Amino acid sequence: MGKNIFFAKVRAQLGDRLLLADSSEYESSRGVWNGMHDRRPLAVCRCLTAADVSVVLQSAVAEGLPVTVRGGGHNVAGLAVADGAVMIDLSLMREVVVDPAARLASAQGGCLLRDLDAATAPHGLACPAGVVSHTGLGGLALGGGYGWLATKWGLTCDHIVAAEVVLADGRVVEAAEGPPGQHEDLLWALRGGGGNFGVVTRFTLRLRPVRDVGHWTSVYPLDAAGEALASYRAFAGGQPADLHTVGTLKHAGEQEWIPAVLRGRPALFLSAAWFGEQGGAPEALAPLLAGAKPAAVLARQISYAQLQALGDSSEPFGNRYFTKSCYLAELSSGVIETALASARAIRSPRSSIDFEYLRGAIADVPAESSAFPCRDAPYIYTASAQWTDPADDGENAEWSRHSIDSLRPHHYGGTYVNYVQDEADGDVSGIYGTGRYRKLGIVKGRYDPKNVFCHNKNIQPVLNDAATHGED
Repeated sequence: MGKNIFFAKVRAQLGDRLLLADSSEYESSRGVWNGMHDRRPLAVCRCLTAADVSVVLQSAVAEGLPVTVRGGGHNVAGLAVADGAVMIDLSLMREVVVDPAARLASAQGGCLLRDLDAATAPHGLACPAGVVSHTGLGGLALGGGYGWLATKWGLTCDHIVAAEVVLADGRVVEAAEGPPGQHEDLLWALRGGGGNFGVVTRFTLRLRPVRDVGHWTSVYPLDAAGEALASYRAFAGGQPADLHTVGTLKHAGEQEWIPAVLRGRPALFLSAAWFGEQGGAPEALAPLLAGAKPAAVLARQISYAQLQALGDSSEPFGNRYFTKSCYLAELSSGVIETALASARAIRSPRSSIDFEYLRGAIADVPAESSAFPCRDAPYIYTASAQWTDPADDGENAEWSRHSIDSLRPHHYGGTYVNYVQDEADGDVSGIYGTGRYRKLGIVKGRYDPKNVFCHNKNIQPVLNDAATHGED
């Protein structure tokens, strides 16, 4: 009976945007980026407004139905969808409005990064974000948001100026900096605390100036990778703010610029993006290239939007993914040796090991200004397994796990919440640390005391008199 009441209430609000199992669009709408997660929600509720979201939430809670939220559906753990749950689908809410004079963008909660870039780039502006343009803005921003501009300008979550949020009880509030009553505590939690506190239907984002980007990629055979990585280690901490470099160990592709002898074999790729004045990159890159001689180098000038889309083809929708990550204190000789061993052991030619030096503007942001932890971590290191055959699930997931576990003596501590997929990494308090997790729990108790938003890397609500009487 409860389900039928829910269906009636929501259909009155959404009409044919309520998708049930017998709907023609149900199968396509329930899919998420990671093909490992094949789950069947009770209903997919395709919302267009905060009012739509409010009705769906109130109706689901009234009938005791579990709820999930889909923005871009790109989370590695498939958190947007759960069997038997009500999916609040924001994928139709993708409008972006830019105020170039104020350097602000208003972006709806279902936006993909490509929607944001397409709206801001014509104004010579960008919000620092991830490196795959079909990633959802909401999930990325709420969990942190590393990307090409992070060490120059900071994380995506650092650029959230305000947010329109639909709470578990259906209220629509604006979380913003300002006088009491603006829900500053909620804004603090949204900046890196994950999707635990409500449904963000609109982000107001600070924008930064960008120009065309100098982009370089050098490739090295594995027998020369140790020397190249030693050069990267010596270079990374001193690279200028206008330069960001990343490393990848993966099977080389068939591109013309890659020497034929390396194609299809594990290799090291070092990539750099230069955001400064044209002509300054060669001098900035010289110390990095002074070590091992690369087998080939691809150099080009591209737009920022093109830079943001470079990773799209390598991470297609529907493949199977298993990701495990850690922070590293240093790129020592032991780390390099272990990383190269993991590269030689890659089970699928689609898989990769990615690493980059962080800090810069990430570490410059005061720790207390957001819920995001581990701002001072030197390196992030990720083993991303990707394959297509379900029969290969076990060996690929185990490769990813072993790649990270083998580096345990070198771990810096903490984990990037957006990359947590393994159930073995389920201790959310360990991600945020005791003090920050306690504060997040208090905010959770104020805005979602019944833990309606629990299909995520969940923060348990702290319930007491002081925590449950926040201002409306």
